[in-house]
This record gives sequence, C-alpha cells and structure tokens, in this order.
Amino acid sequence: MILAGDIGGTNTRLACSAPDAAGRLRLQDVASYASREHAGLEEIVLRFRKEHPGPITGASFGVAGPVQGGVVRTTNLPWVIEASRVATLLGLPAVGLLNDLEANAWGLPALGPEDLLILAPGTPGASGNSAIIAAGTGLGEAGLFWDGRRHHPFATEGGHADFAPHDETEDGLLRWLRARFGRVSWERVVSGPGLVNIYEYLREEGRHPEDAVLAEAMRSGDPAASISRAATGGQSPLASAALDLFVSAYGAEAGNLALVSMATGGIYVGGGIAPRIAARLADGRFLTRFTDKGRMRPLLEAVAVRVVLNDRTALLGAALHATEGAGA
Repeated sequence: MILAGDIGGTNTRLACSAPDAAGRLRLQDVASYASREHAGLEEIVLRFRKEHPGPITGASFGVAGPVQGGVVRTTNLPWVIEASRVATLLGLPAVGLLNDLEANAWGLPALGPEDLLILAPGTPGASGNSAIIAAGTGLGEAGLFWDGRRHHPFATEGGHADFAPHDETEDGLLRWLRARFGRVSWERVVSGPGLVNIYEYLREEGRHPEDAVLAEAMRSGDPAASISRAATGGQSPLASAALDLFVSAYGAEAGNLALVSMATGGIYVGGGIAPRIAARLADGRFLTRFTDKGRMRPLLEAVAVRVVLNDRTALLGAALHATEGAGA
C-alpha cells in the first residue's frame, strides 16, 4: 500500500494506492484538505493517518515548488517540507518528494483515452520528448525526456520565466503588471491569480463595464472561479474578454514550452483550470497562439496537444513514483 500526495497552494490531497487484479494502480481513501488551514504537510499527514490507519510500504508527494536535496520551500505556501522528517513520521526509511508538475508527468501513463481531450491530433505515431503545462494557483511546467524506449519526467520552474507580450493589449498588460509587481513572470498572467490580474487590467482600461453581480461574487468567493463562470456563462463581456486573453497567453506559453523541450511527442495541458474552460481552450484561440511561432510553425502544427481531464493525475503520478522505488 502506497501513500501518495498532491500538495498545492490551495488544496492538499492524499490517497492510498495499490494495484488491482490487472496490475493498474487504483486510488482509495482520497481526502482533500485546505492547505492554508494547516501549519504544514506533517500535520496533514498525521490527520490522514489517524483517519485512514493501516500499514504502508512507501510514499511520495508532489509539491508545488522546487525540490532540492530532499527539501522544498513551497512557492505559494509558507511551508518547508523535508523528506527525512516525513519519512520518520511515517516510519519509513525514505519518502519521495517531487515537484507537483513532475508528479503530473509521472501520472500521464496511468491515464486512459477518457481522461484526455484532444485539441490537436499531431502527426500520427510521432515520438520524442513531451511536456506538460498546468495553470492553477500558480503555473507549473515539466518535461518528459524520451530515451528511445520510455519517457523520464523532470521538473522545471518554467512558469517563472519572463512574460513576453504579443500585441499592444499585452504590451499594456505587461506595463500594468510591472507597475504592480516589478518583474513579471508568466505565472502573473497564466494562473488563477493571473486571470484576476488580466480582469483588473481590462477593467481599469475601461474596455467593458463591470457587472455588479460578478463584482460581488468576486468579493465573497474565489475571484478567478467567479470570472471564469461569468465568462463561460455569457454573463459579463469584461470577464469574457479577460478569459479570451488568458487562453491566448496560455497557448503562447504552451508553444514556448514545446519549443524549449522539443516536445514532438506531445504537449499536455493540465491543472485545475483547464477542464473547467475546456470549451474555450478548444475554440481555436489556444492553438492559434500555440502555433504562432514564425518559422517554427510547421514544427508546432505537428505536435499533439491534449487537455488532461483527470484531476487525480498528480496523485497517480506520486503513487507510480513511489511504486518504482523512489519513495519506498
């Protein structure tokens, strides 16, 4: 029995995993905890183990942040997670710590056709490196190196690379973000908070009037989710314009990732936002910016692009990571 974890800036999810009769990993006892309501991962692990006791043989945790020397300082939480301390807590000789997008990359082989939405089919039978990009509380990116036989996931912090505007509207957005934050990364644009940034920029520019119902929903709940719902529901032209710009930027950075990693084996779009706006991602705007890379357009037009619909991909990846001995 494996303990798997997906630790994000908003939620921490833990689950137990064991192979079924066919040898496929199955998750059980899946539990979700509000990350900011806890002092750290160890507190959540203790709570989970109290709720779901029983022997475990290994554990791995995908964490939103760079992992160095078995330690991660989470990007969007005030946590420091040490693999050795978690291992001692669990009574294991070692546990695996990996970046959350690296965990998603590990989980891709566990997905079936029903877990993926194809935006672009790419060249049939193409192989090579792959990559995954995922917008949520932050922007995560990871690669999968192809050695000729199998993929090897690796972490990156590409979401913190410099944002590059595409047109005059995005030029204005960059100036607005620079005045607010100083340096501007892609995460300031392509993430939940990034969608809010775009909305507020367009509102201040006076592009569209703000809907009073939406403004109240943003004050009382999750602002990014409120904008997304208003946009997809046709409630607010301002929200719709913000989501359109968000999707365009998402496609642009996904194309950048495909170029940087030479992802002829395909690009995956994961994270919590993508499944909620799948129809918007599929309307052509995302792929237009994905392939708009000048002389590299033919290369990107041959790349398969798939949206990951299974929100347990990182948990499956952490479980597979531990099963292969990295967290056992």
